[in-house]
Amino acid sequence: MSASTDVTATAAPAAAAAPATARRRAHAAAGPLAVAPLLIVVAVAFGIPALAMLGGAFTTTDNGPGTAVHYTTGNLTASLQGAYLTALLGSVKLSLTAALISTVAGLLLAQAVVTSRYAVLRHAVLSASGVLANFGGVPLAFAFVATLGNAGVLTQHLGLDKAGWSLYSFWGLVLVYLYFLVPLMVLTVIPSLDGLRAQWREAAQNNGATTWQYWRHVALPVLAPSLLGGFVLLFGSAFAAYATARAMVGASVPLITLQIANALNGNVFAGQGNVGLAMSLDMVVVAGLVMAVYIPLQRRSARWLV
Repeated sequence: MSASTDVTATAAPAAAAAPATARRRAHAAAGPLAVAPLLIVVAVAFGIPALAMLGGAFTTTDNGPGTAVHYTTGNLTASLQGAYLTALLGSVKLSLTAALISTVAGLLLAQAVVTSRYAVLRHAVLSASGVLANFGGVPLAFAFVATLGNAGVLTQHLGLDKAGWSLYSFWGLVLVYLYFLVPLMVLTVIPSLDGLRAQWREAAQNNGATTWQYWRHVALPVLAPSLLGGFVLLFGSAFAAYATARAMVGASVPLITLQIANALNGNVFAGQGNVGLAMSLDMVVVAGLVMAVYIPLQRRSARWLV
């Protein structure tokens, strides 16, 4: 009798665990199916254009009769010479300058918001930053042209044209980029500032540290990965911007995105479409390097500011 009771008692938990095991297996099997639509969209939206870009960057087509295609590295070589190299360096310079200024300005603004006693101010700044960080392109260019262009309202009212101001220059483009990069930095760095613990400041003050010493030896080292990650993110955003610069400066400021458009459209030399694809590959390489720096920095900052 006792033997049968033990068998029944042993079989009961096993029978109860069987449905749970089956459910876990069903969930595990459904996981890949759940992400399948996302993978398909990524493959179509990114995979196919990437393959086309790679194929065009390393091939050339005969100009004569027929459609003979040859593999070559000449497109990449041409993309790193002359006006194309100047445009690539110009984009890097513009992106570095705009990202550096935006990082400093965004940090100061975010710190002012975080330390403010007014919750309404925080909500207002975050809401405005979310909107302005995504405001770009032709509307942004038109807004600045109407305000600070050669015949802009502020230009005429303040006499900026007599002082040599020009919106259609390198620094004018930097000013326009700050309009959406500073809000993006605010959104990026506020969570990190919120992660700074009050005990750290109190400990520094108890040991006689000034505000500057606290920021130099405590806060900034902790925030460094987040700040560098934000800087890299801003650099990538500025580096890939096209519509705003196209509508504002045209060819007066050499930028790689504008050169790619000219090459693909044949505005300078006909048959340079593959060189444009090679320049696109150069941009992808730069973006890959940016992401290779950004992801480890984000992971490191997450460990400190949990």
